[in-house]
Amino acid sequence: MSTSEEKPQPPVLRADARRNRELLIAAARELFAEQGLEAPLDDIARRAGVGNATLYRRFPTREALIEAVFHEGLGQGMEAGEEARRGEDAFASLVAYMAQIFEGLAADRGAIELMTTTVAAGPTLAALREHNHETVGLLVRRAQEQGTMRPDVVTEDLLFALAALGRYVPSAAAVAPGSWRRYLALLFDGLRAEAAGPLPAPPLTPEQLDDALADAGGGRRPAQQE
Repeated sequence: MSTSEEKPQPPVLRADARRNRELLIAAARELFAEQGLEAPLDDIARRAGVGNATLYRRFPTREALIEAVFHEGLGQGMEAGEEARRGEDAFASLVAYMAQIFEGLAADRGAIELMTTTVAAGPTLAALREHNHETVGLLVRRAQEQGTMRPDVVTEDLLFALAALGRYVPSAAAVAPGSWRRYLALLFDGLRAEAAGPLPAPPLTPEQLDDALADAGGGRRPAQQE
């Protein structure tokens, strides 16, 4: 008989309970992507085809549901950060890292809110935010040591600018797919110690810009009078 204390194992869900959990996560992932993290929980339960009581039994809080929905993707974000840290050219690694993150954010309002707001963080999200902050700071300092980034930039400068830009990525992508790449390139070109590079996408038209800003703010442009 072992004298060591055995750690209690989490209960194994029955097949129907496991299926309901998976349905709820899938429905929440869809609605968070479409509407953001404040999507009504009743709508999530309805789309999953289960009752509200089942949702609250599986996920007592919105934060618990958010954690479950984004757990896999958040882990992938940390892997992307580790890959960026291994790059020899720090500036290029930072640009590629943020482009990869923004690519995933372009069609997911929930994910962009996770990265750009102070939504309550579960353990996975908290770890990713800390890891991302460390990755950006490391690459900024390394790029400055390599002479490719202006020396007066601090990590908070870049994180603020990325958060501000990130808030509009889904809206810009909705009216002109890929247009966000132009503004990410403009942001990083403004940080270069040498000449700026070519921009990878055309600018939004005035009408597209108005639509994107109105959509991001939760409103719509008024219909034109005939």
